[in-house]
Amino acid sequence: MAASTASRTTGAAARTRRTLVEAATEAFAEQGVFTASLVDITRRAGQRNRGAVHYHFGSRDGLIVAVVDQHAAFLARREGELLELALERPDDDLTSVLEAIVRPAVELAEAGTDGRRYLMIIGQLVEEYDRVHPEVTAALERTGGMPVYALLQARLPAYDEALLNERMALVTSFILRSVADRARAHGSDAPGRAQLPTERFVANLVAMAVGMATAPLPE
Repeated sequence: MAASTASRTTGAAARTRRTLVEAATEAFAEQGVFTASLVDITRRAGQRNRGAVHYHFGSRDGLIVAVVDQHAAFLARREGELLELALERPDDDLTSVLEAIVRPAVELAEAGTDGRRYLMIIGQLVEEYDRVHPEVTAALERTGGMPVYALLQARLPAYDEALLNERMALVTSFILRSVADRARAHGSDAPGRAQLPTERFVANLVAMAVGMATAPLPE
């Protein structure tokens, strides 16, 4: 009897955590990772306890980690597969490296609304990468991007550190927002410009990202 009660309690806690993560994904994408109200997230999750987030995750940062971890394994696996292909290309080839960033993001975005929201959240966190909590940084690293970015950096021209960081951040933000915007347009009934088919969109976005990363140096 005691074991059965403990199992039900554990199952209920897991369901509560899941609904909080789903509500946070929606709220963070709509209102911002650092500005969305935890009380609003609790309400969206159908929880009466206003302290539910702190009880289950400890803090906003703990909740952000749980949100990031939702799709970290998928991104890490796909980026790893594409990274292996990029490593077989010549040392000056950027297209294959950037495809290892673009294609997994497109695949996730096209999986549904949750994937699109997730990418919007990742984009926000990447923009604030140097200021986020170390646990959030560790969660971002679990998405698998670090080896890909290391290869990208190695194949880029010899920029000074400040310019390199700026270009890497802008390229990443451009990719994530472009993918999320396309997914949002596909899920909307509002009129808008025609969207490219998936493969052409991927090829074009990769080409544009290469152009951004290698644009002529400012005077």
